[in-house]
Amino acid sequence: MSASYDLNDLEHFTVGTVGPPGQRVFYLQAGVTGTVVSLKLEKQQVAALAEYLAGALREITDDPDAIVPEADIGLIEPVEAEWIVGDIGIGYDADAERMLVMATETPSQDDTEDPDEEATARFRLTLGQVAGFVARARQVVAAGRPPCRFCGTPLNDDGTWCPCSN
Repeated sequence: MSASYDLNDLEHFTVGTVGPPGQRVFYLQAGVTGTVVSLKLEKQQVAALAEYLAGALREITDDPDAIVPEADIGLIEPVEAEWIVGDIGIGYDADAERMLVMATETPSQDDTEDPDEEATARFRLTLGQVAGFVARARQVVAAGRPPCRFCGTPLNDDGTWCPCSN
C-alpha cells in the first residue's frame, strides 16, 4: 500500500505538467515545511477539480472576486508521483474557512492487498489557495494542443491534423 497524507496549513498547492503538449503528465502538488507530495492525475481531473472549486467559491462567498488568489507557483522539482489519483472529493469547513480536497489512490490491477486500503491524501486549503489553484489549473489545461474545430478532440502534435478531417 502507498503512503497516505493529511496536510494542514499548506505552504504550497498547485498543479503542473511535465513533458511537451500531447505527452504531458499532470501532477497535483502540495507541501508544508519538509514535505512535498506529488500525485499524478489526468487532464480531465484537473479541469473538473478547477471548475468544481470555482463553483464552490461562488457558493460559499458573497464576492468570490474579492478573494485574493495566492501567487501562481509551479511544481517544485524533482517531481515524482507518490501514486495515481482515482477519486477526488471536496468538502468545506465553515468554522475554519478551509476547503478540503481529498484524493484517493487508483487501485492497482495486480494489487494483492485489500482493495479498500487505497492511500488517501487530504489537503486543507485557504480560500486564497483555492482561488490560486483554479487560475493555475485553467491555465495549465488550456496550454495543451488546440482542439479540432469539428470534433473537439486535440489535434496532432503539430496542431494541424485530426482523424475526423479525413
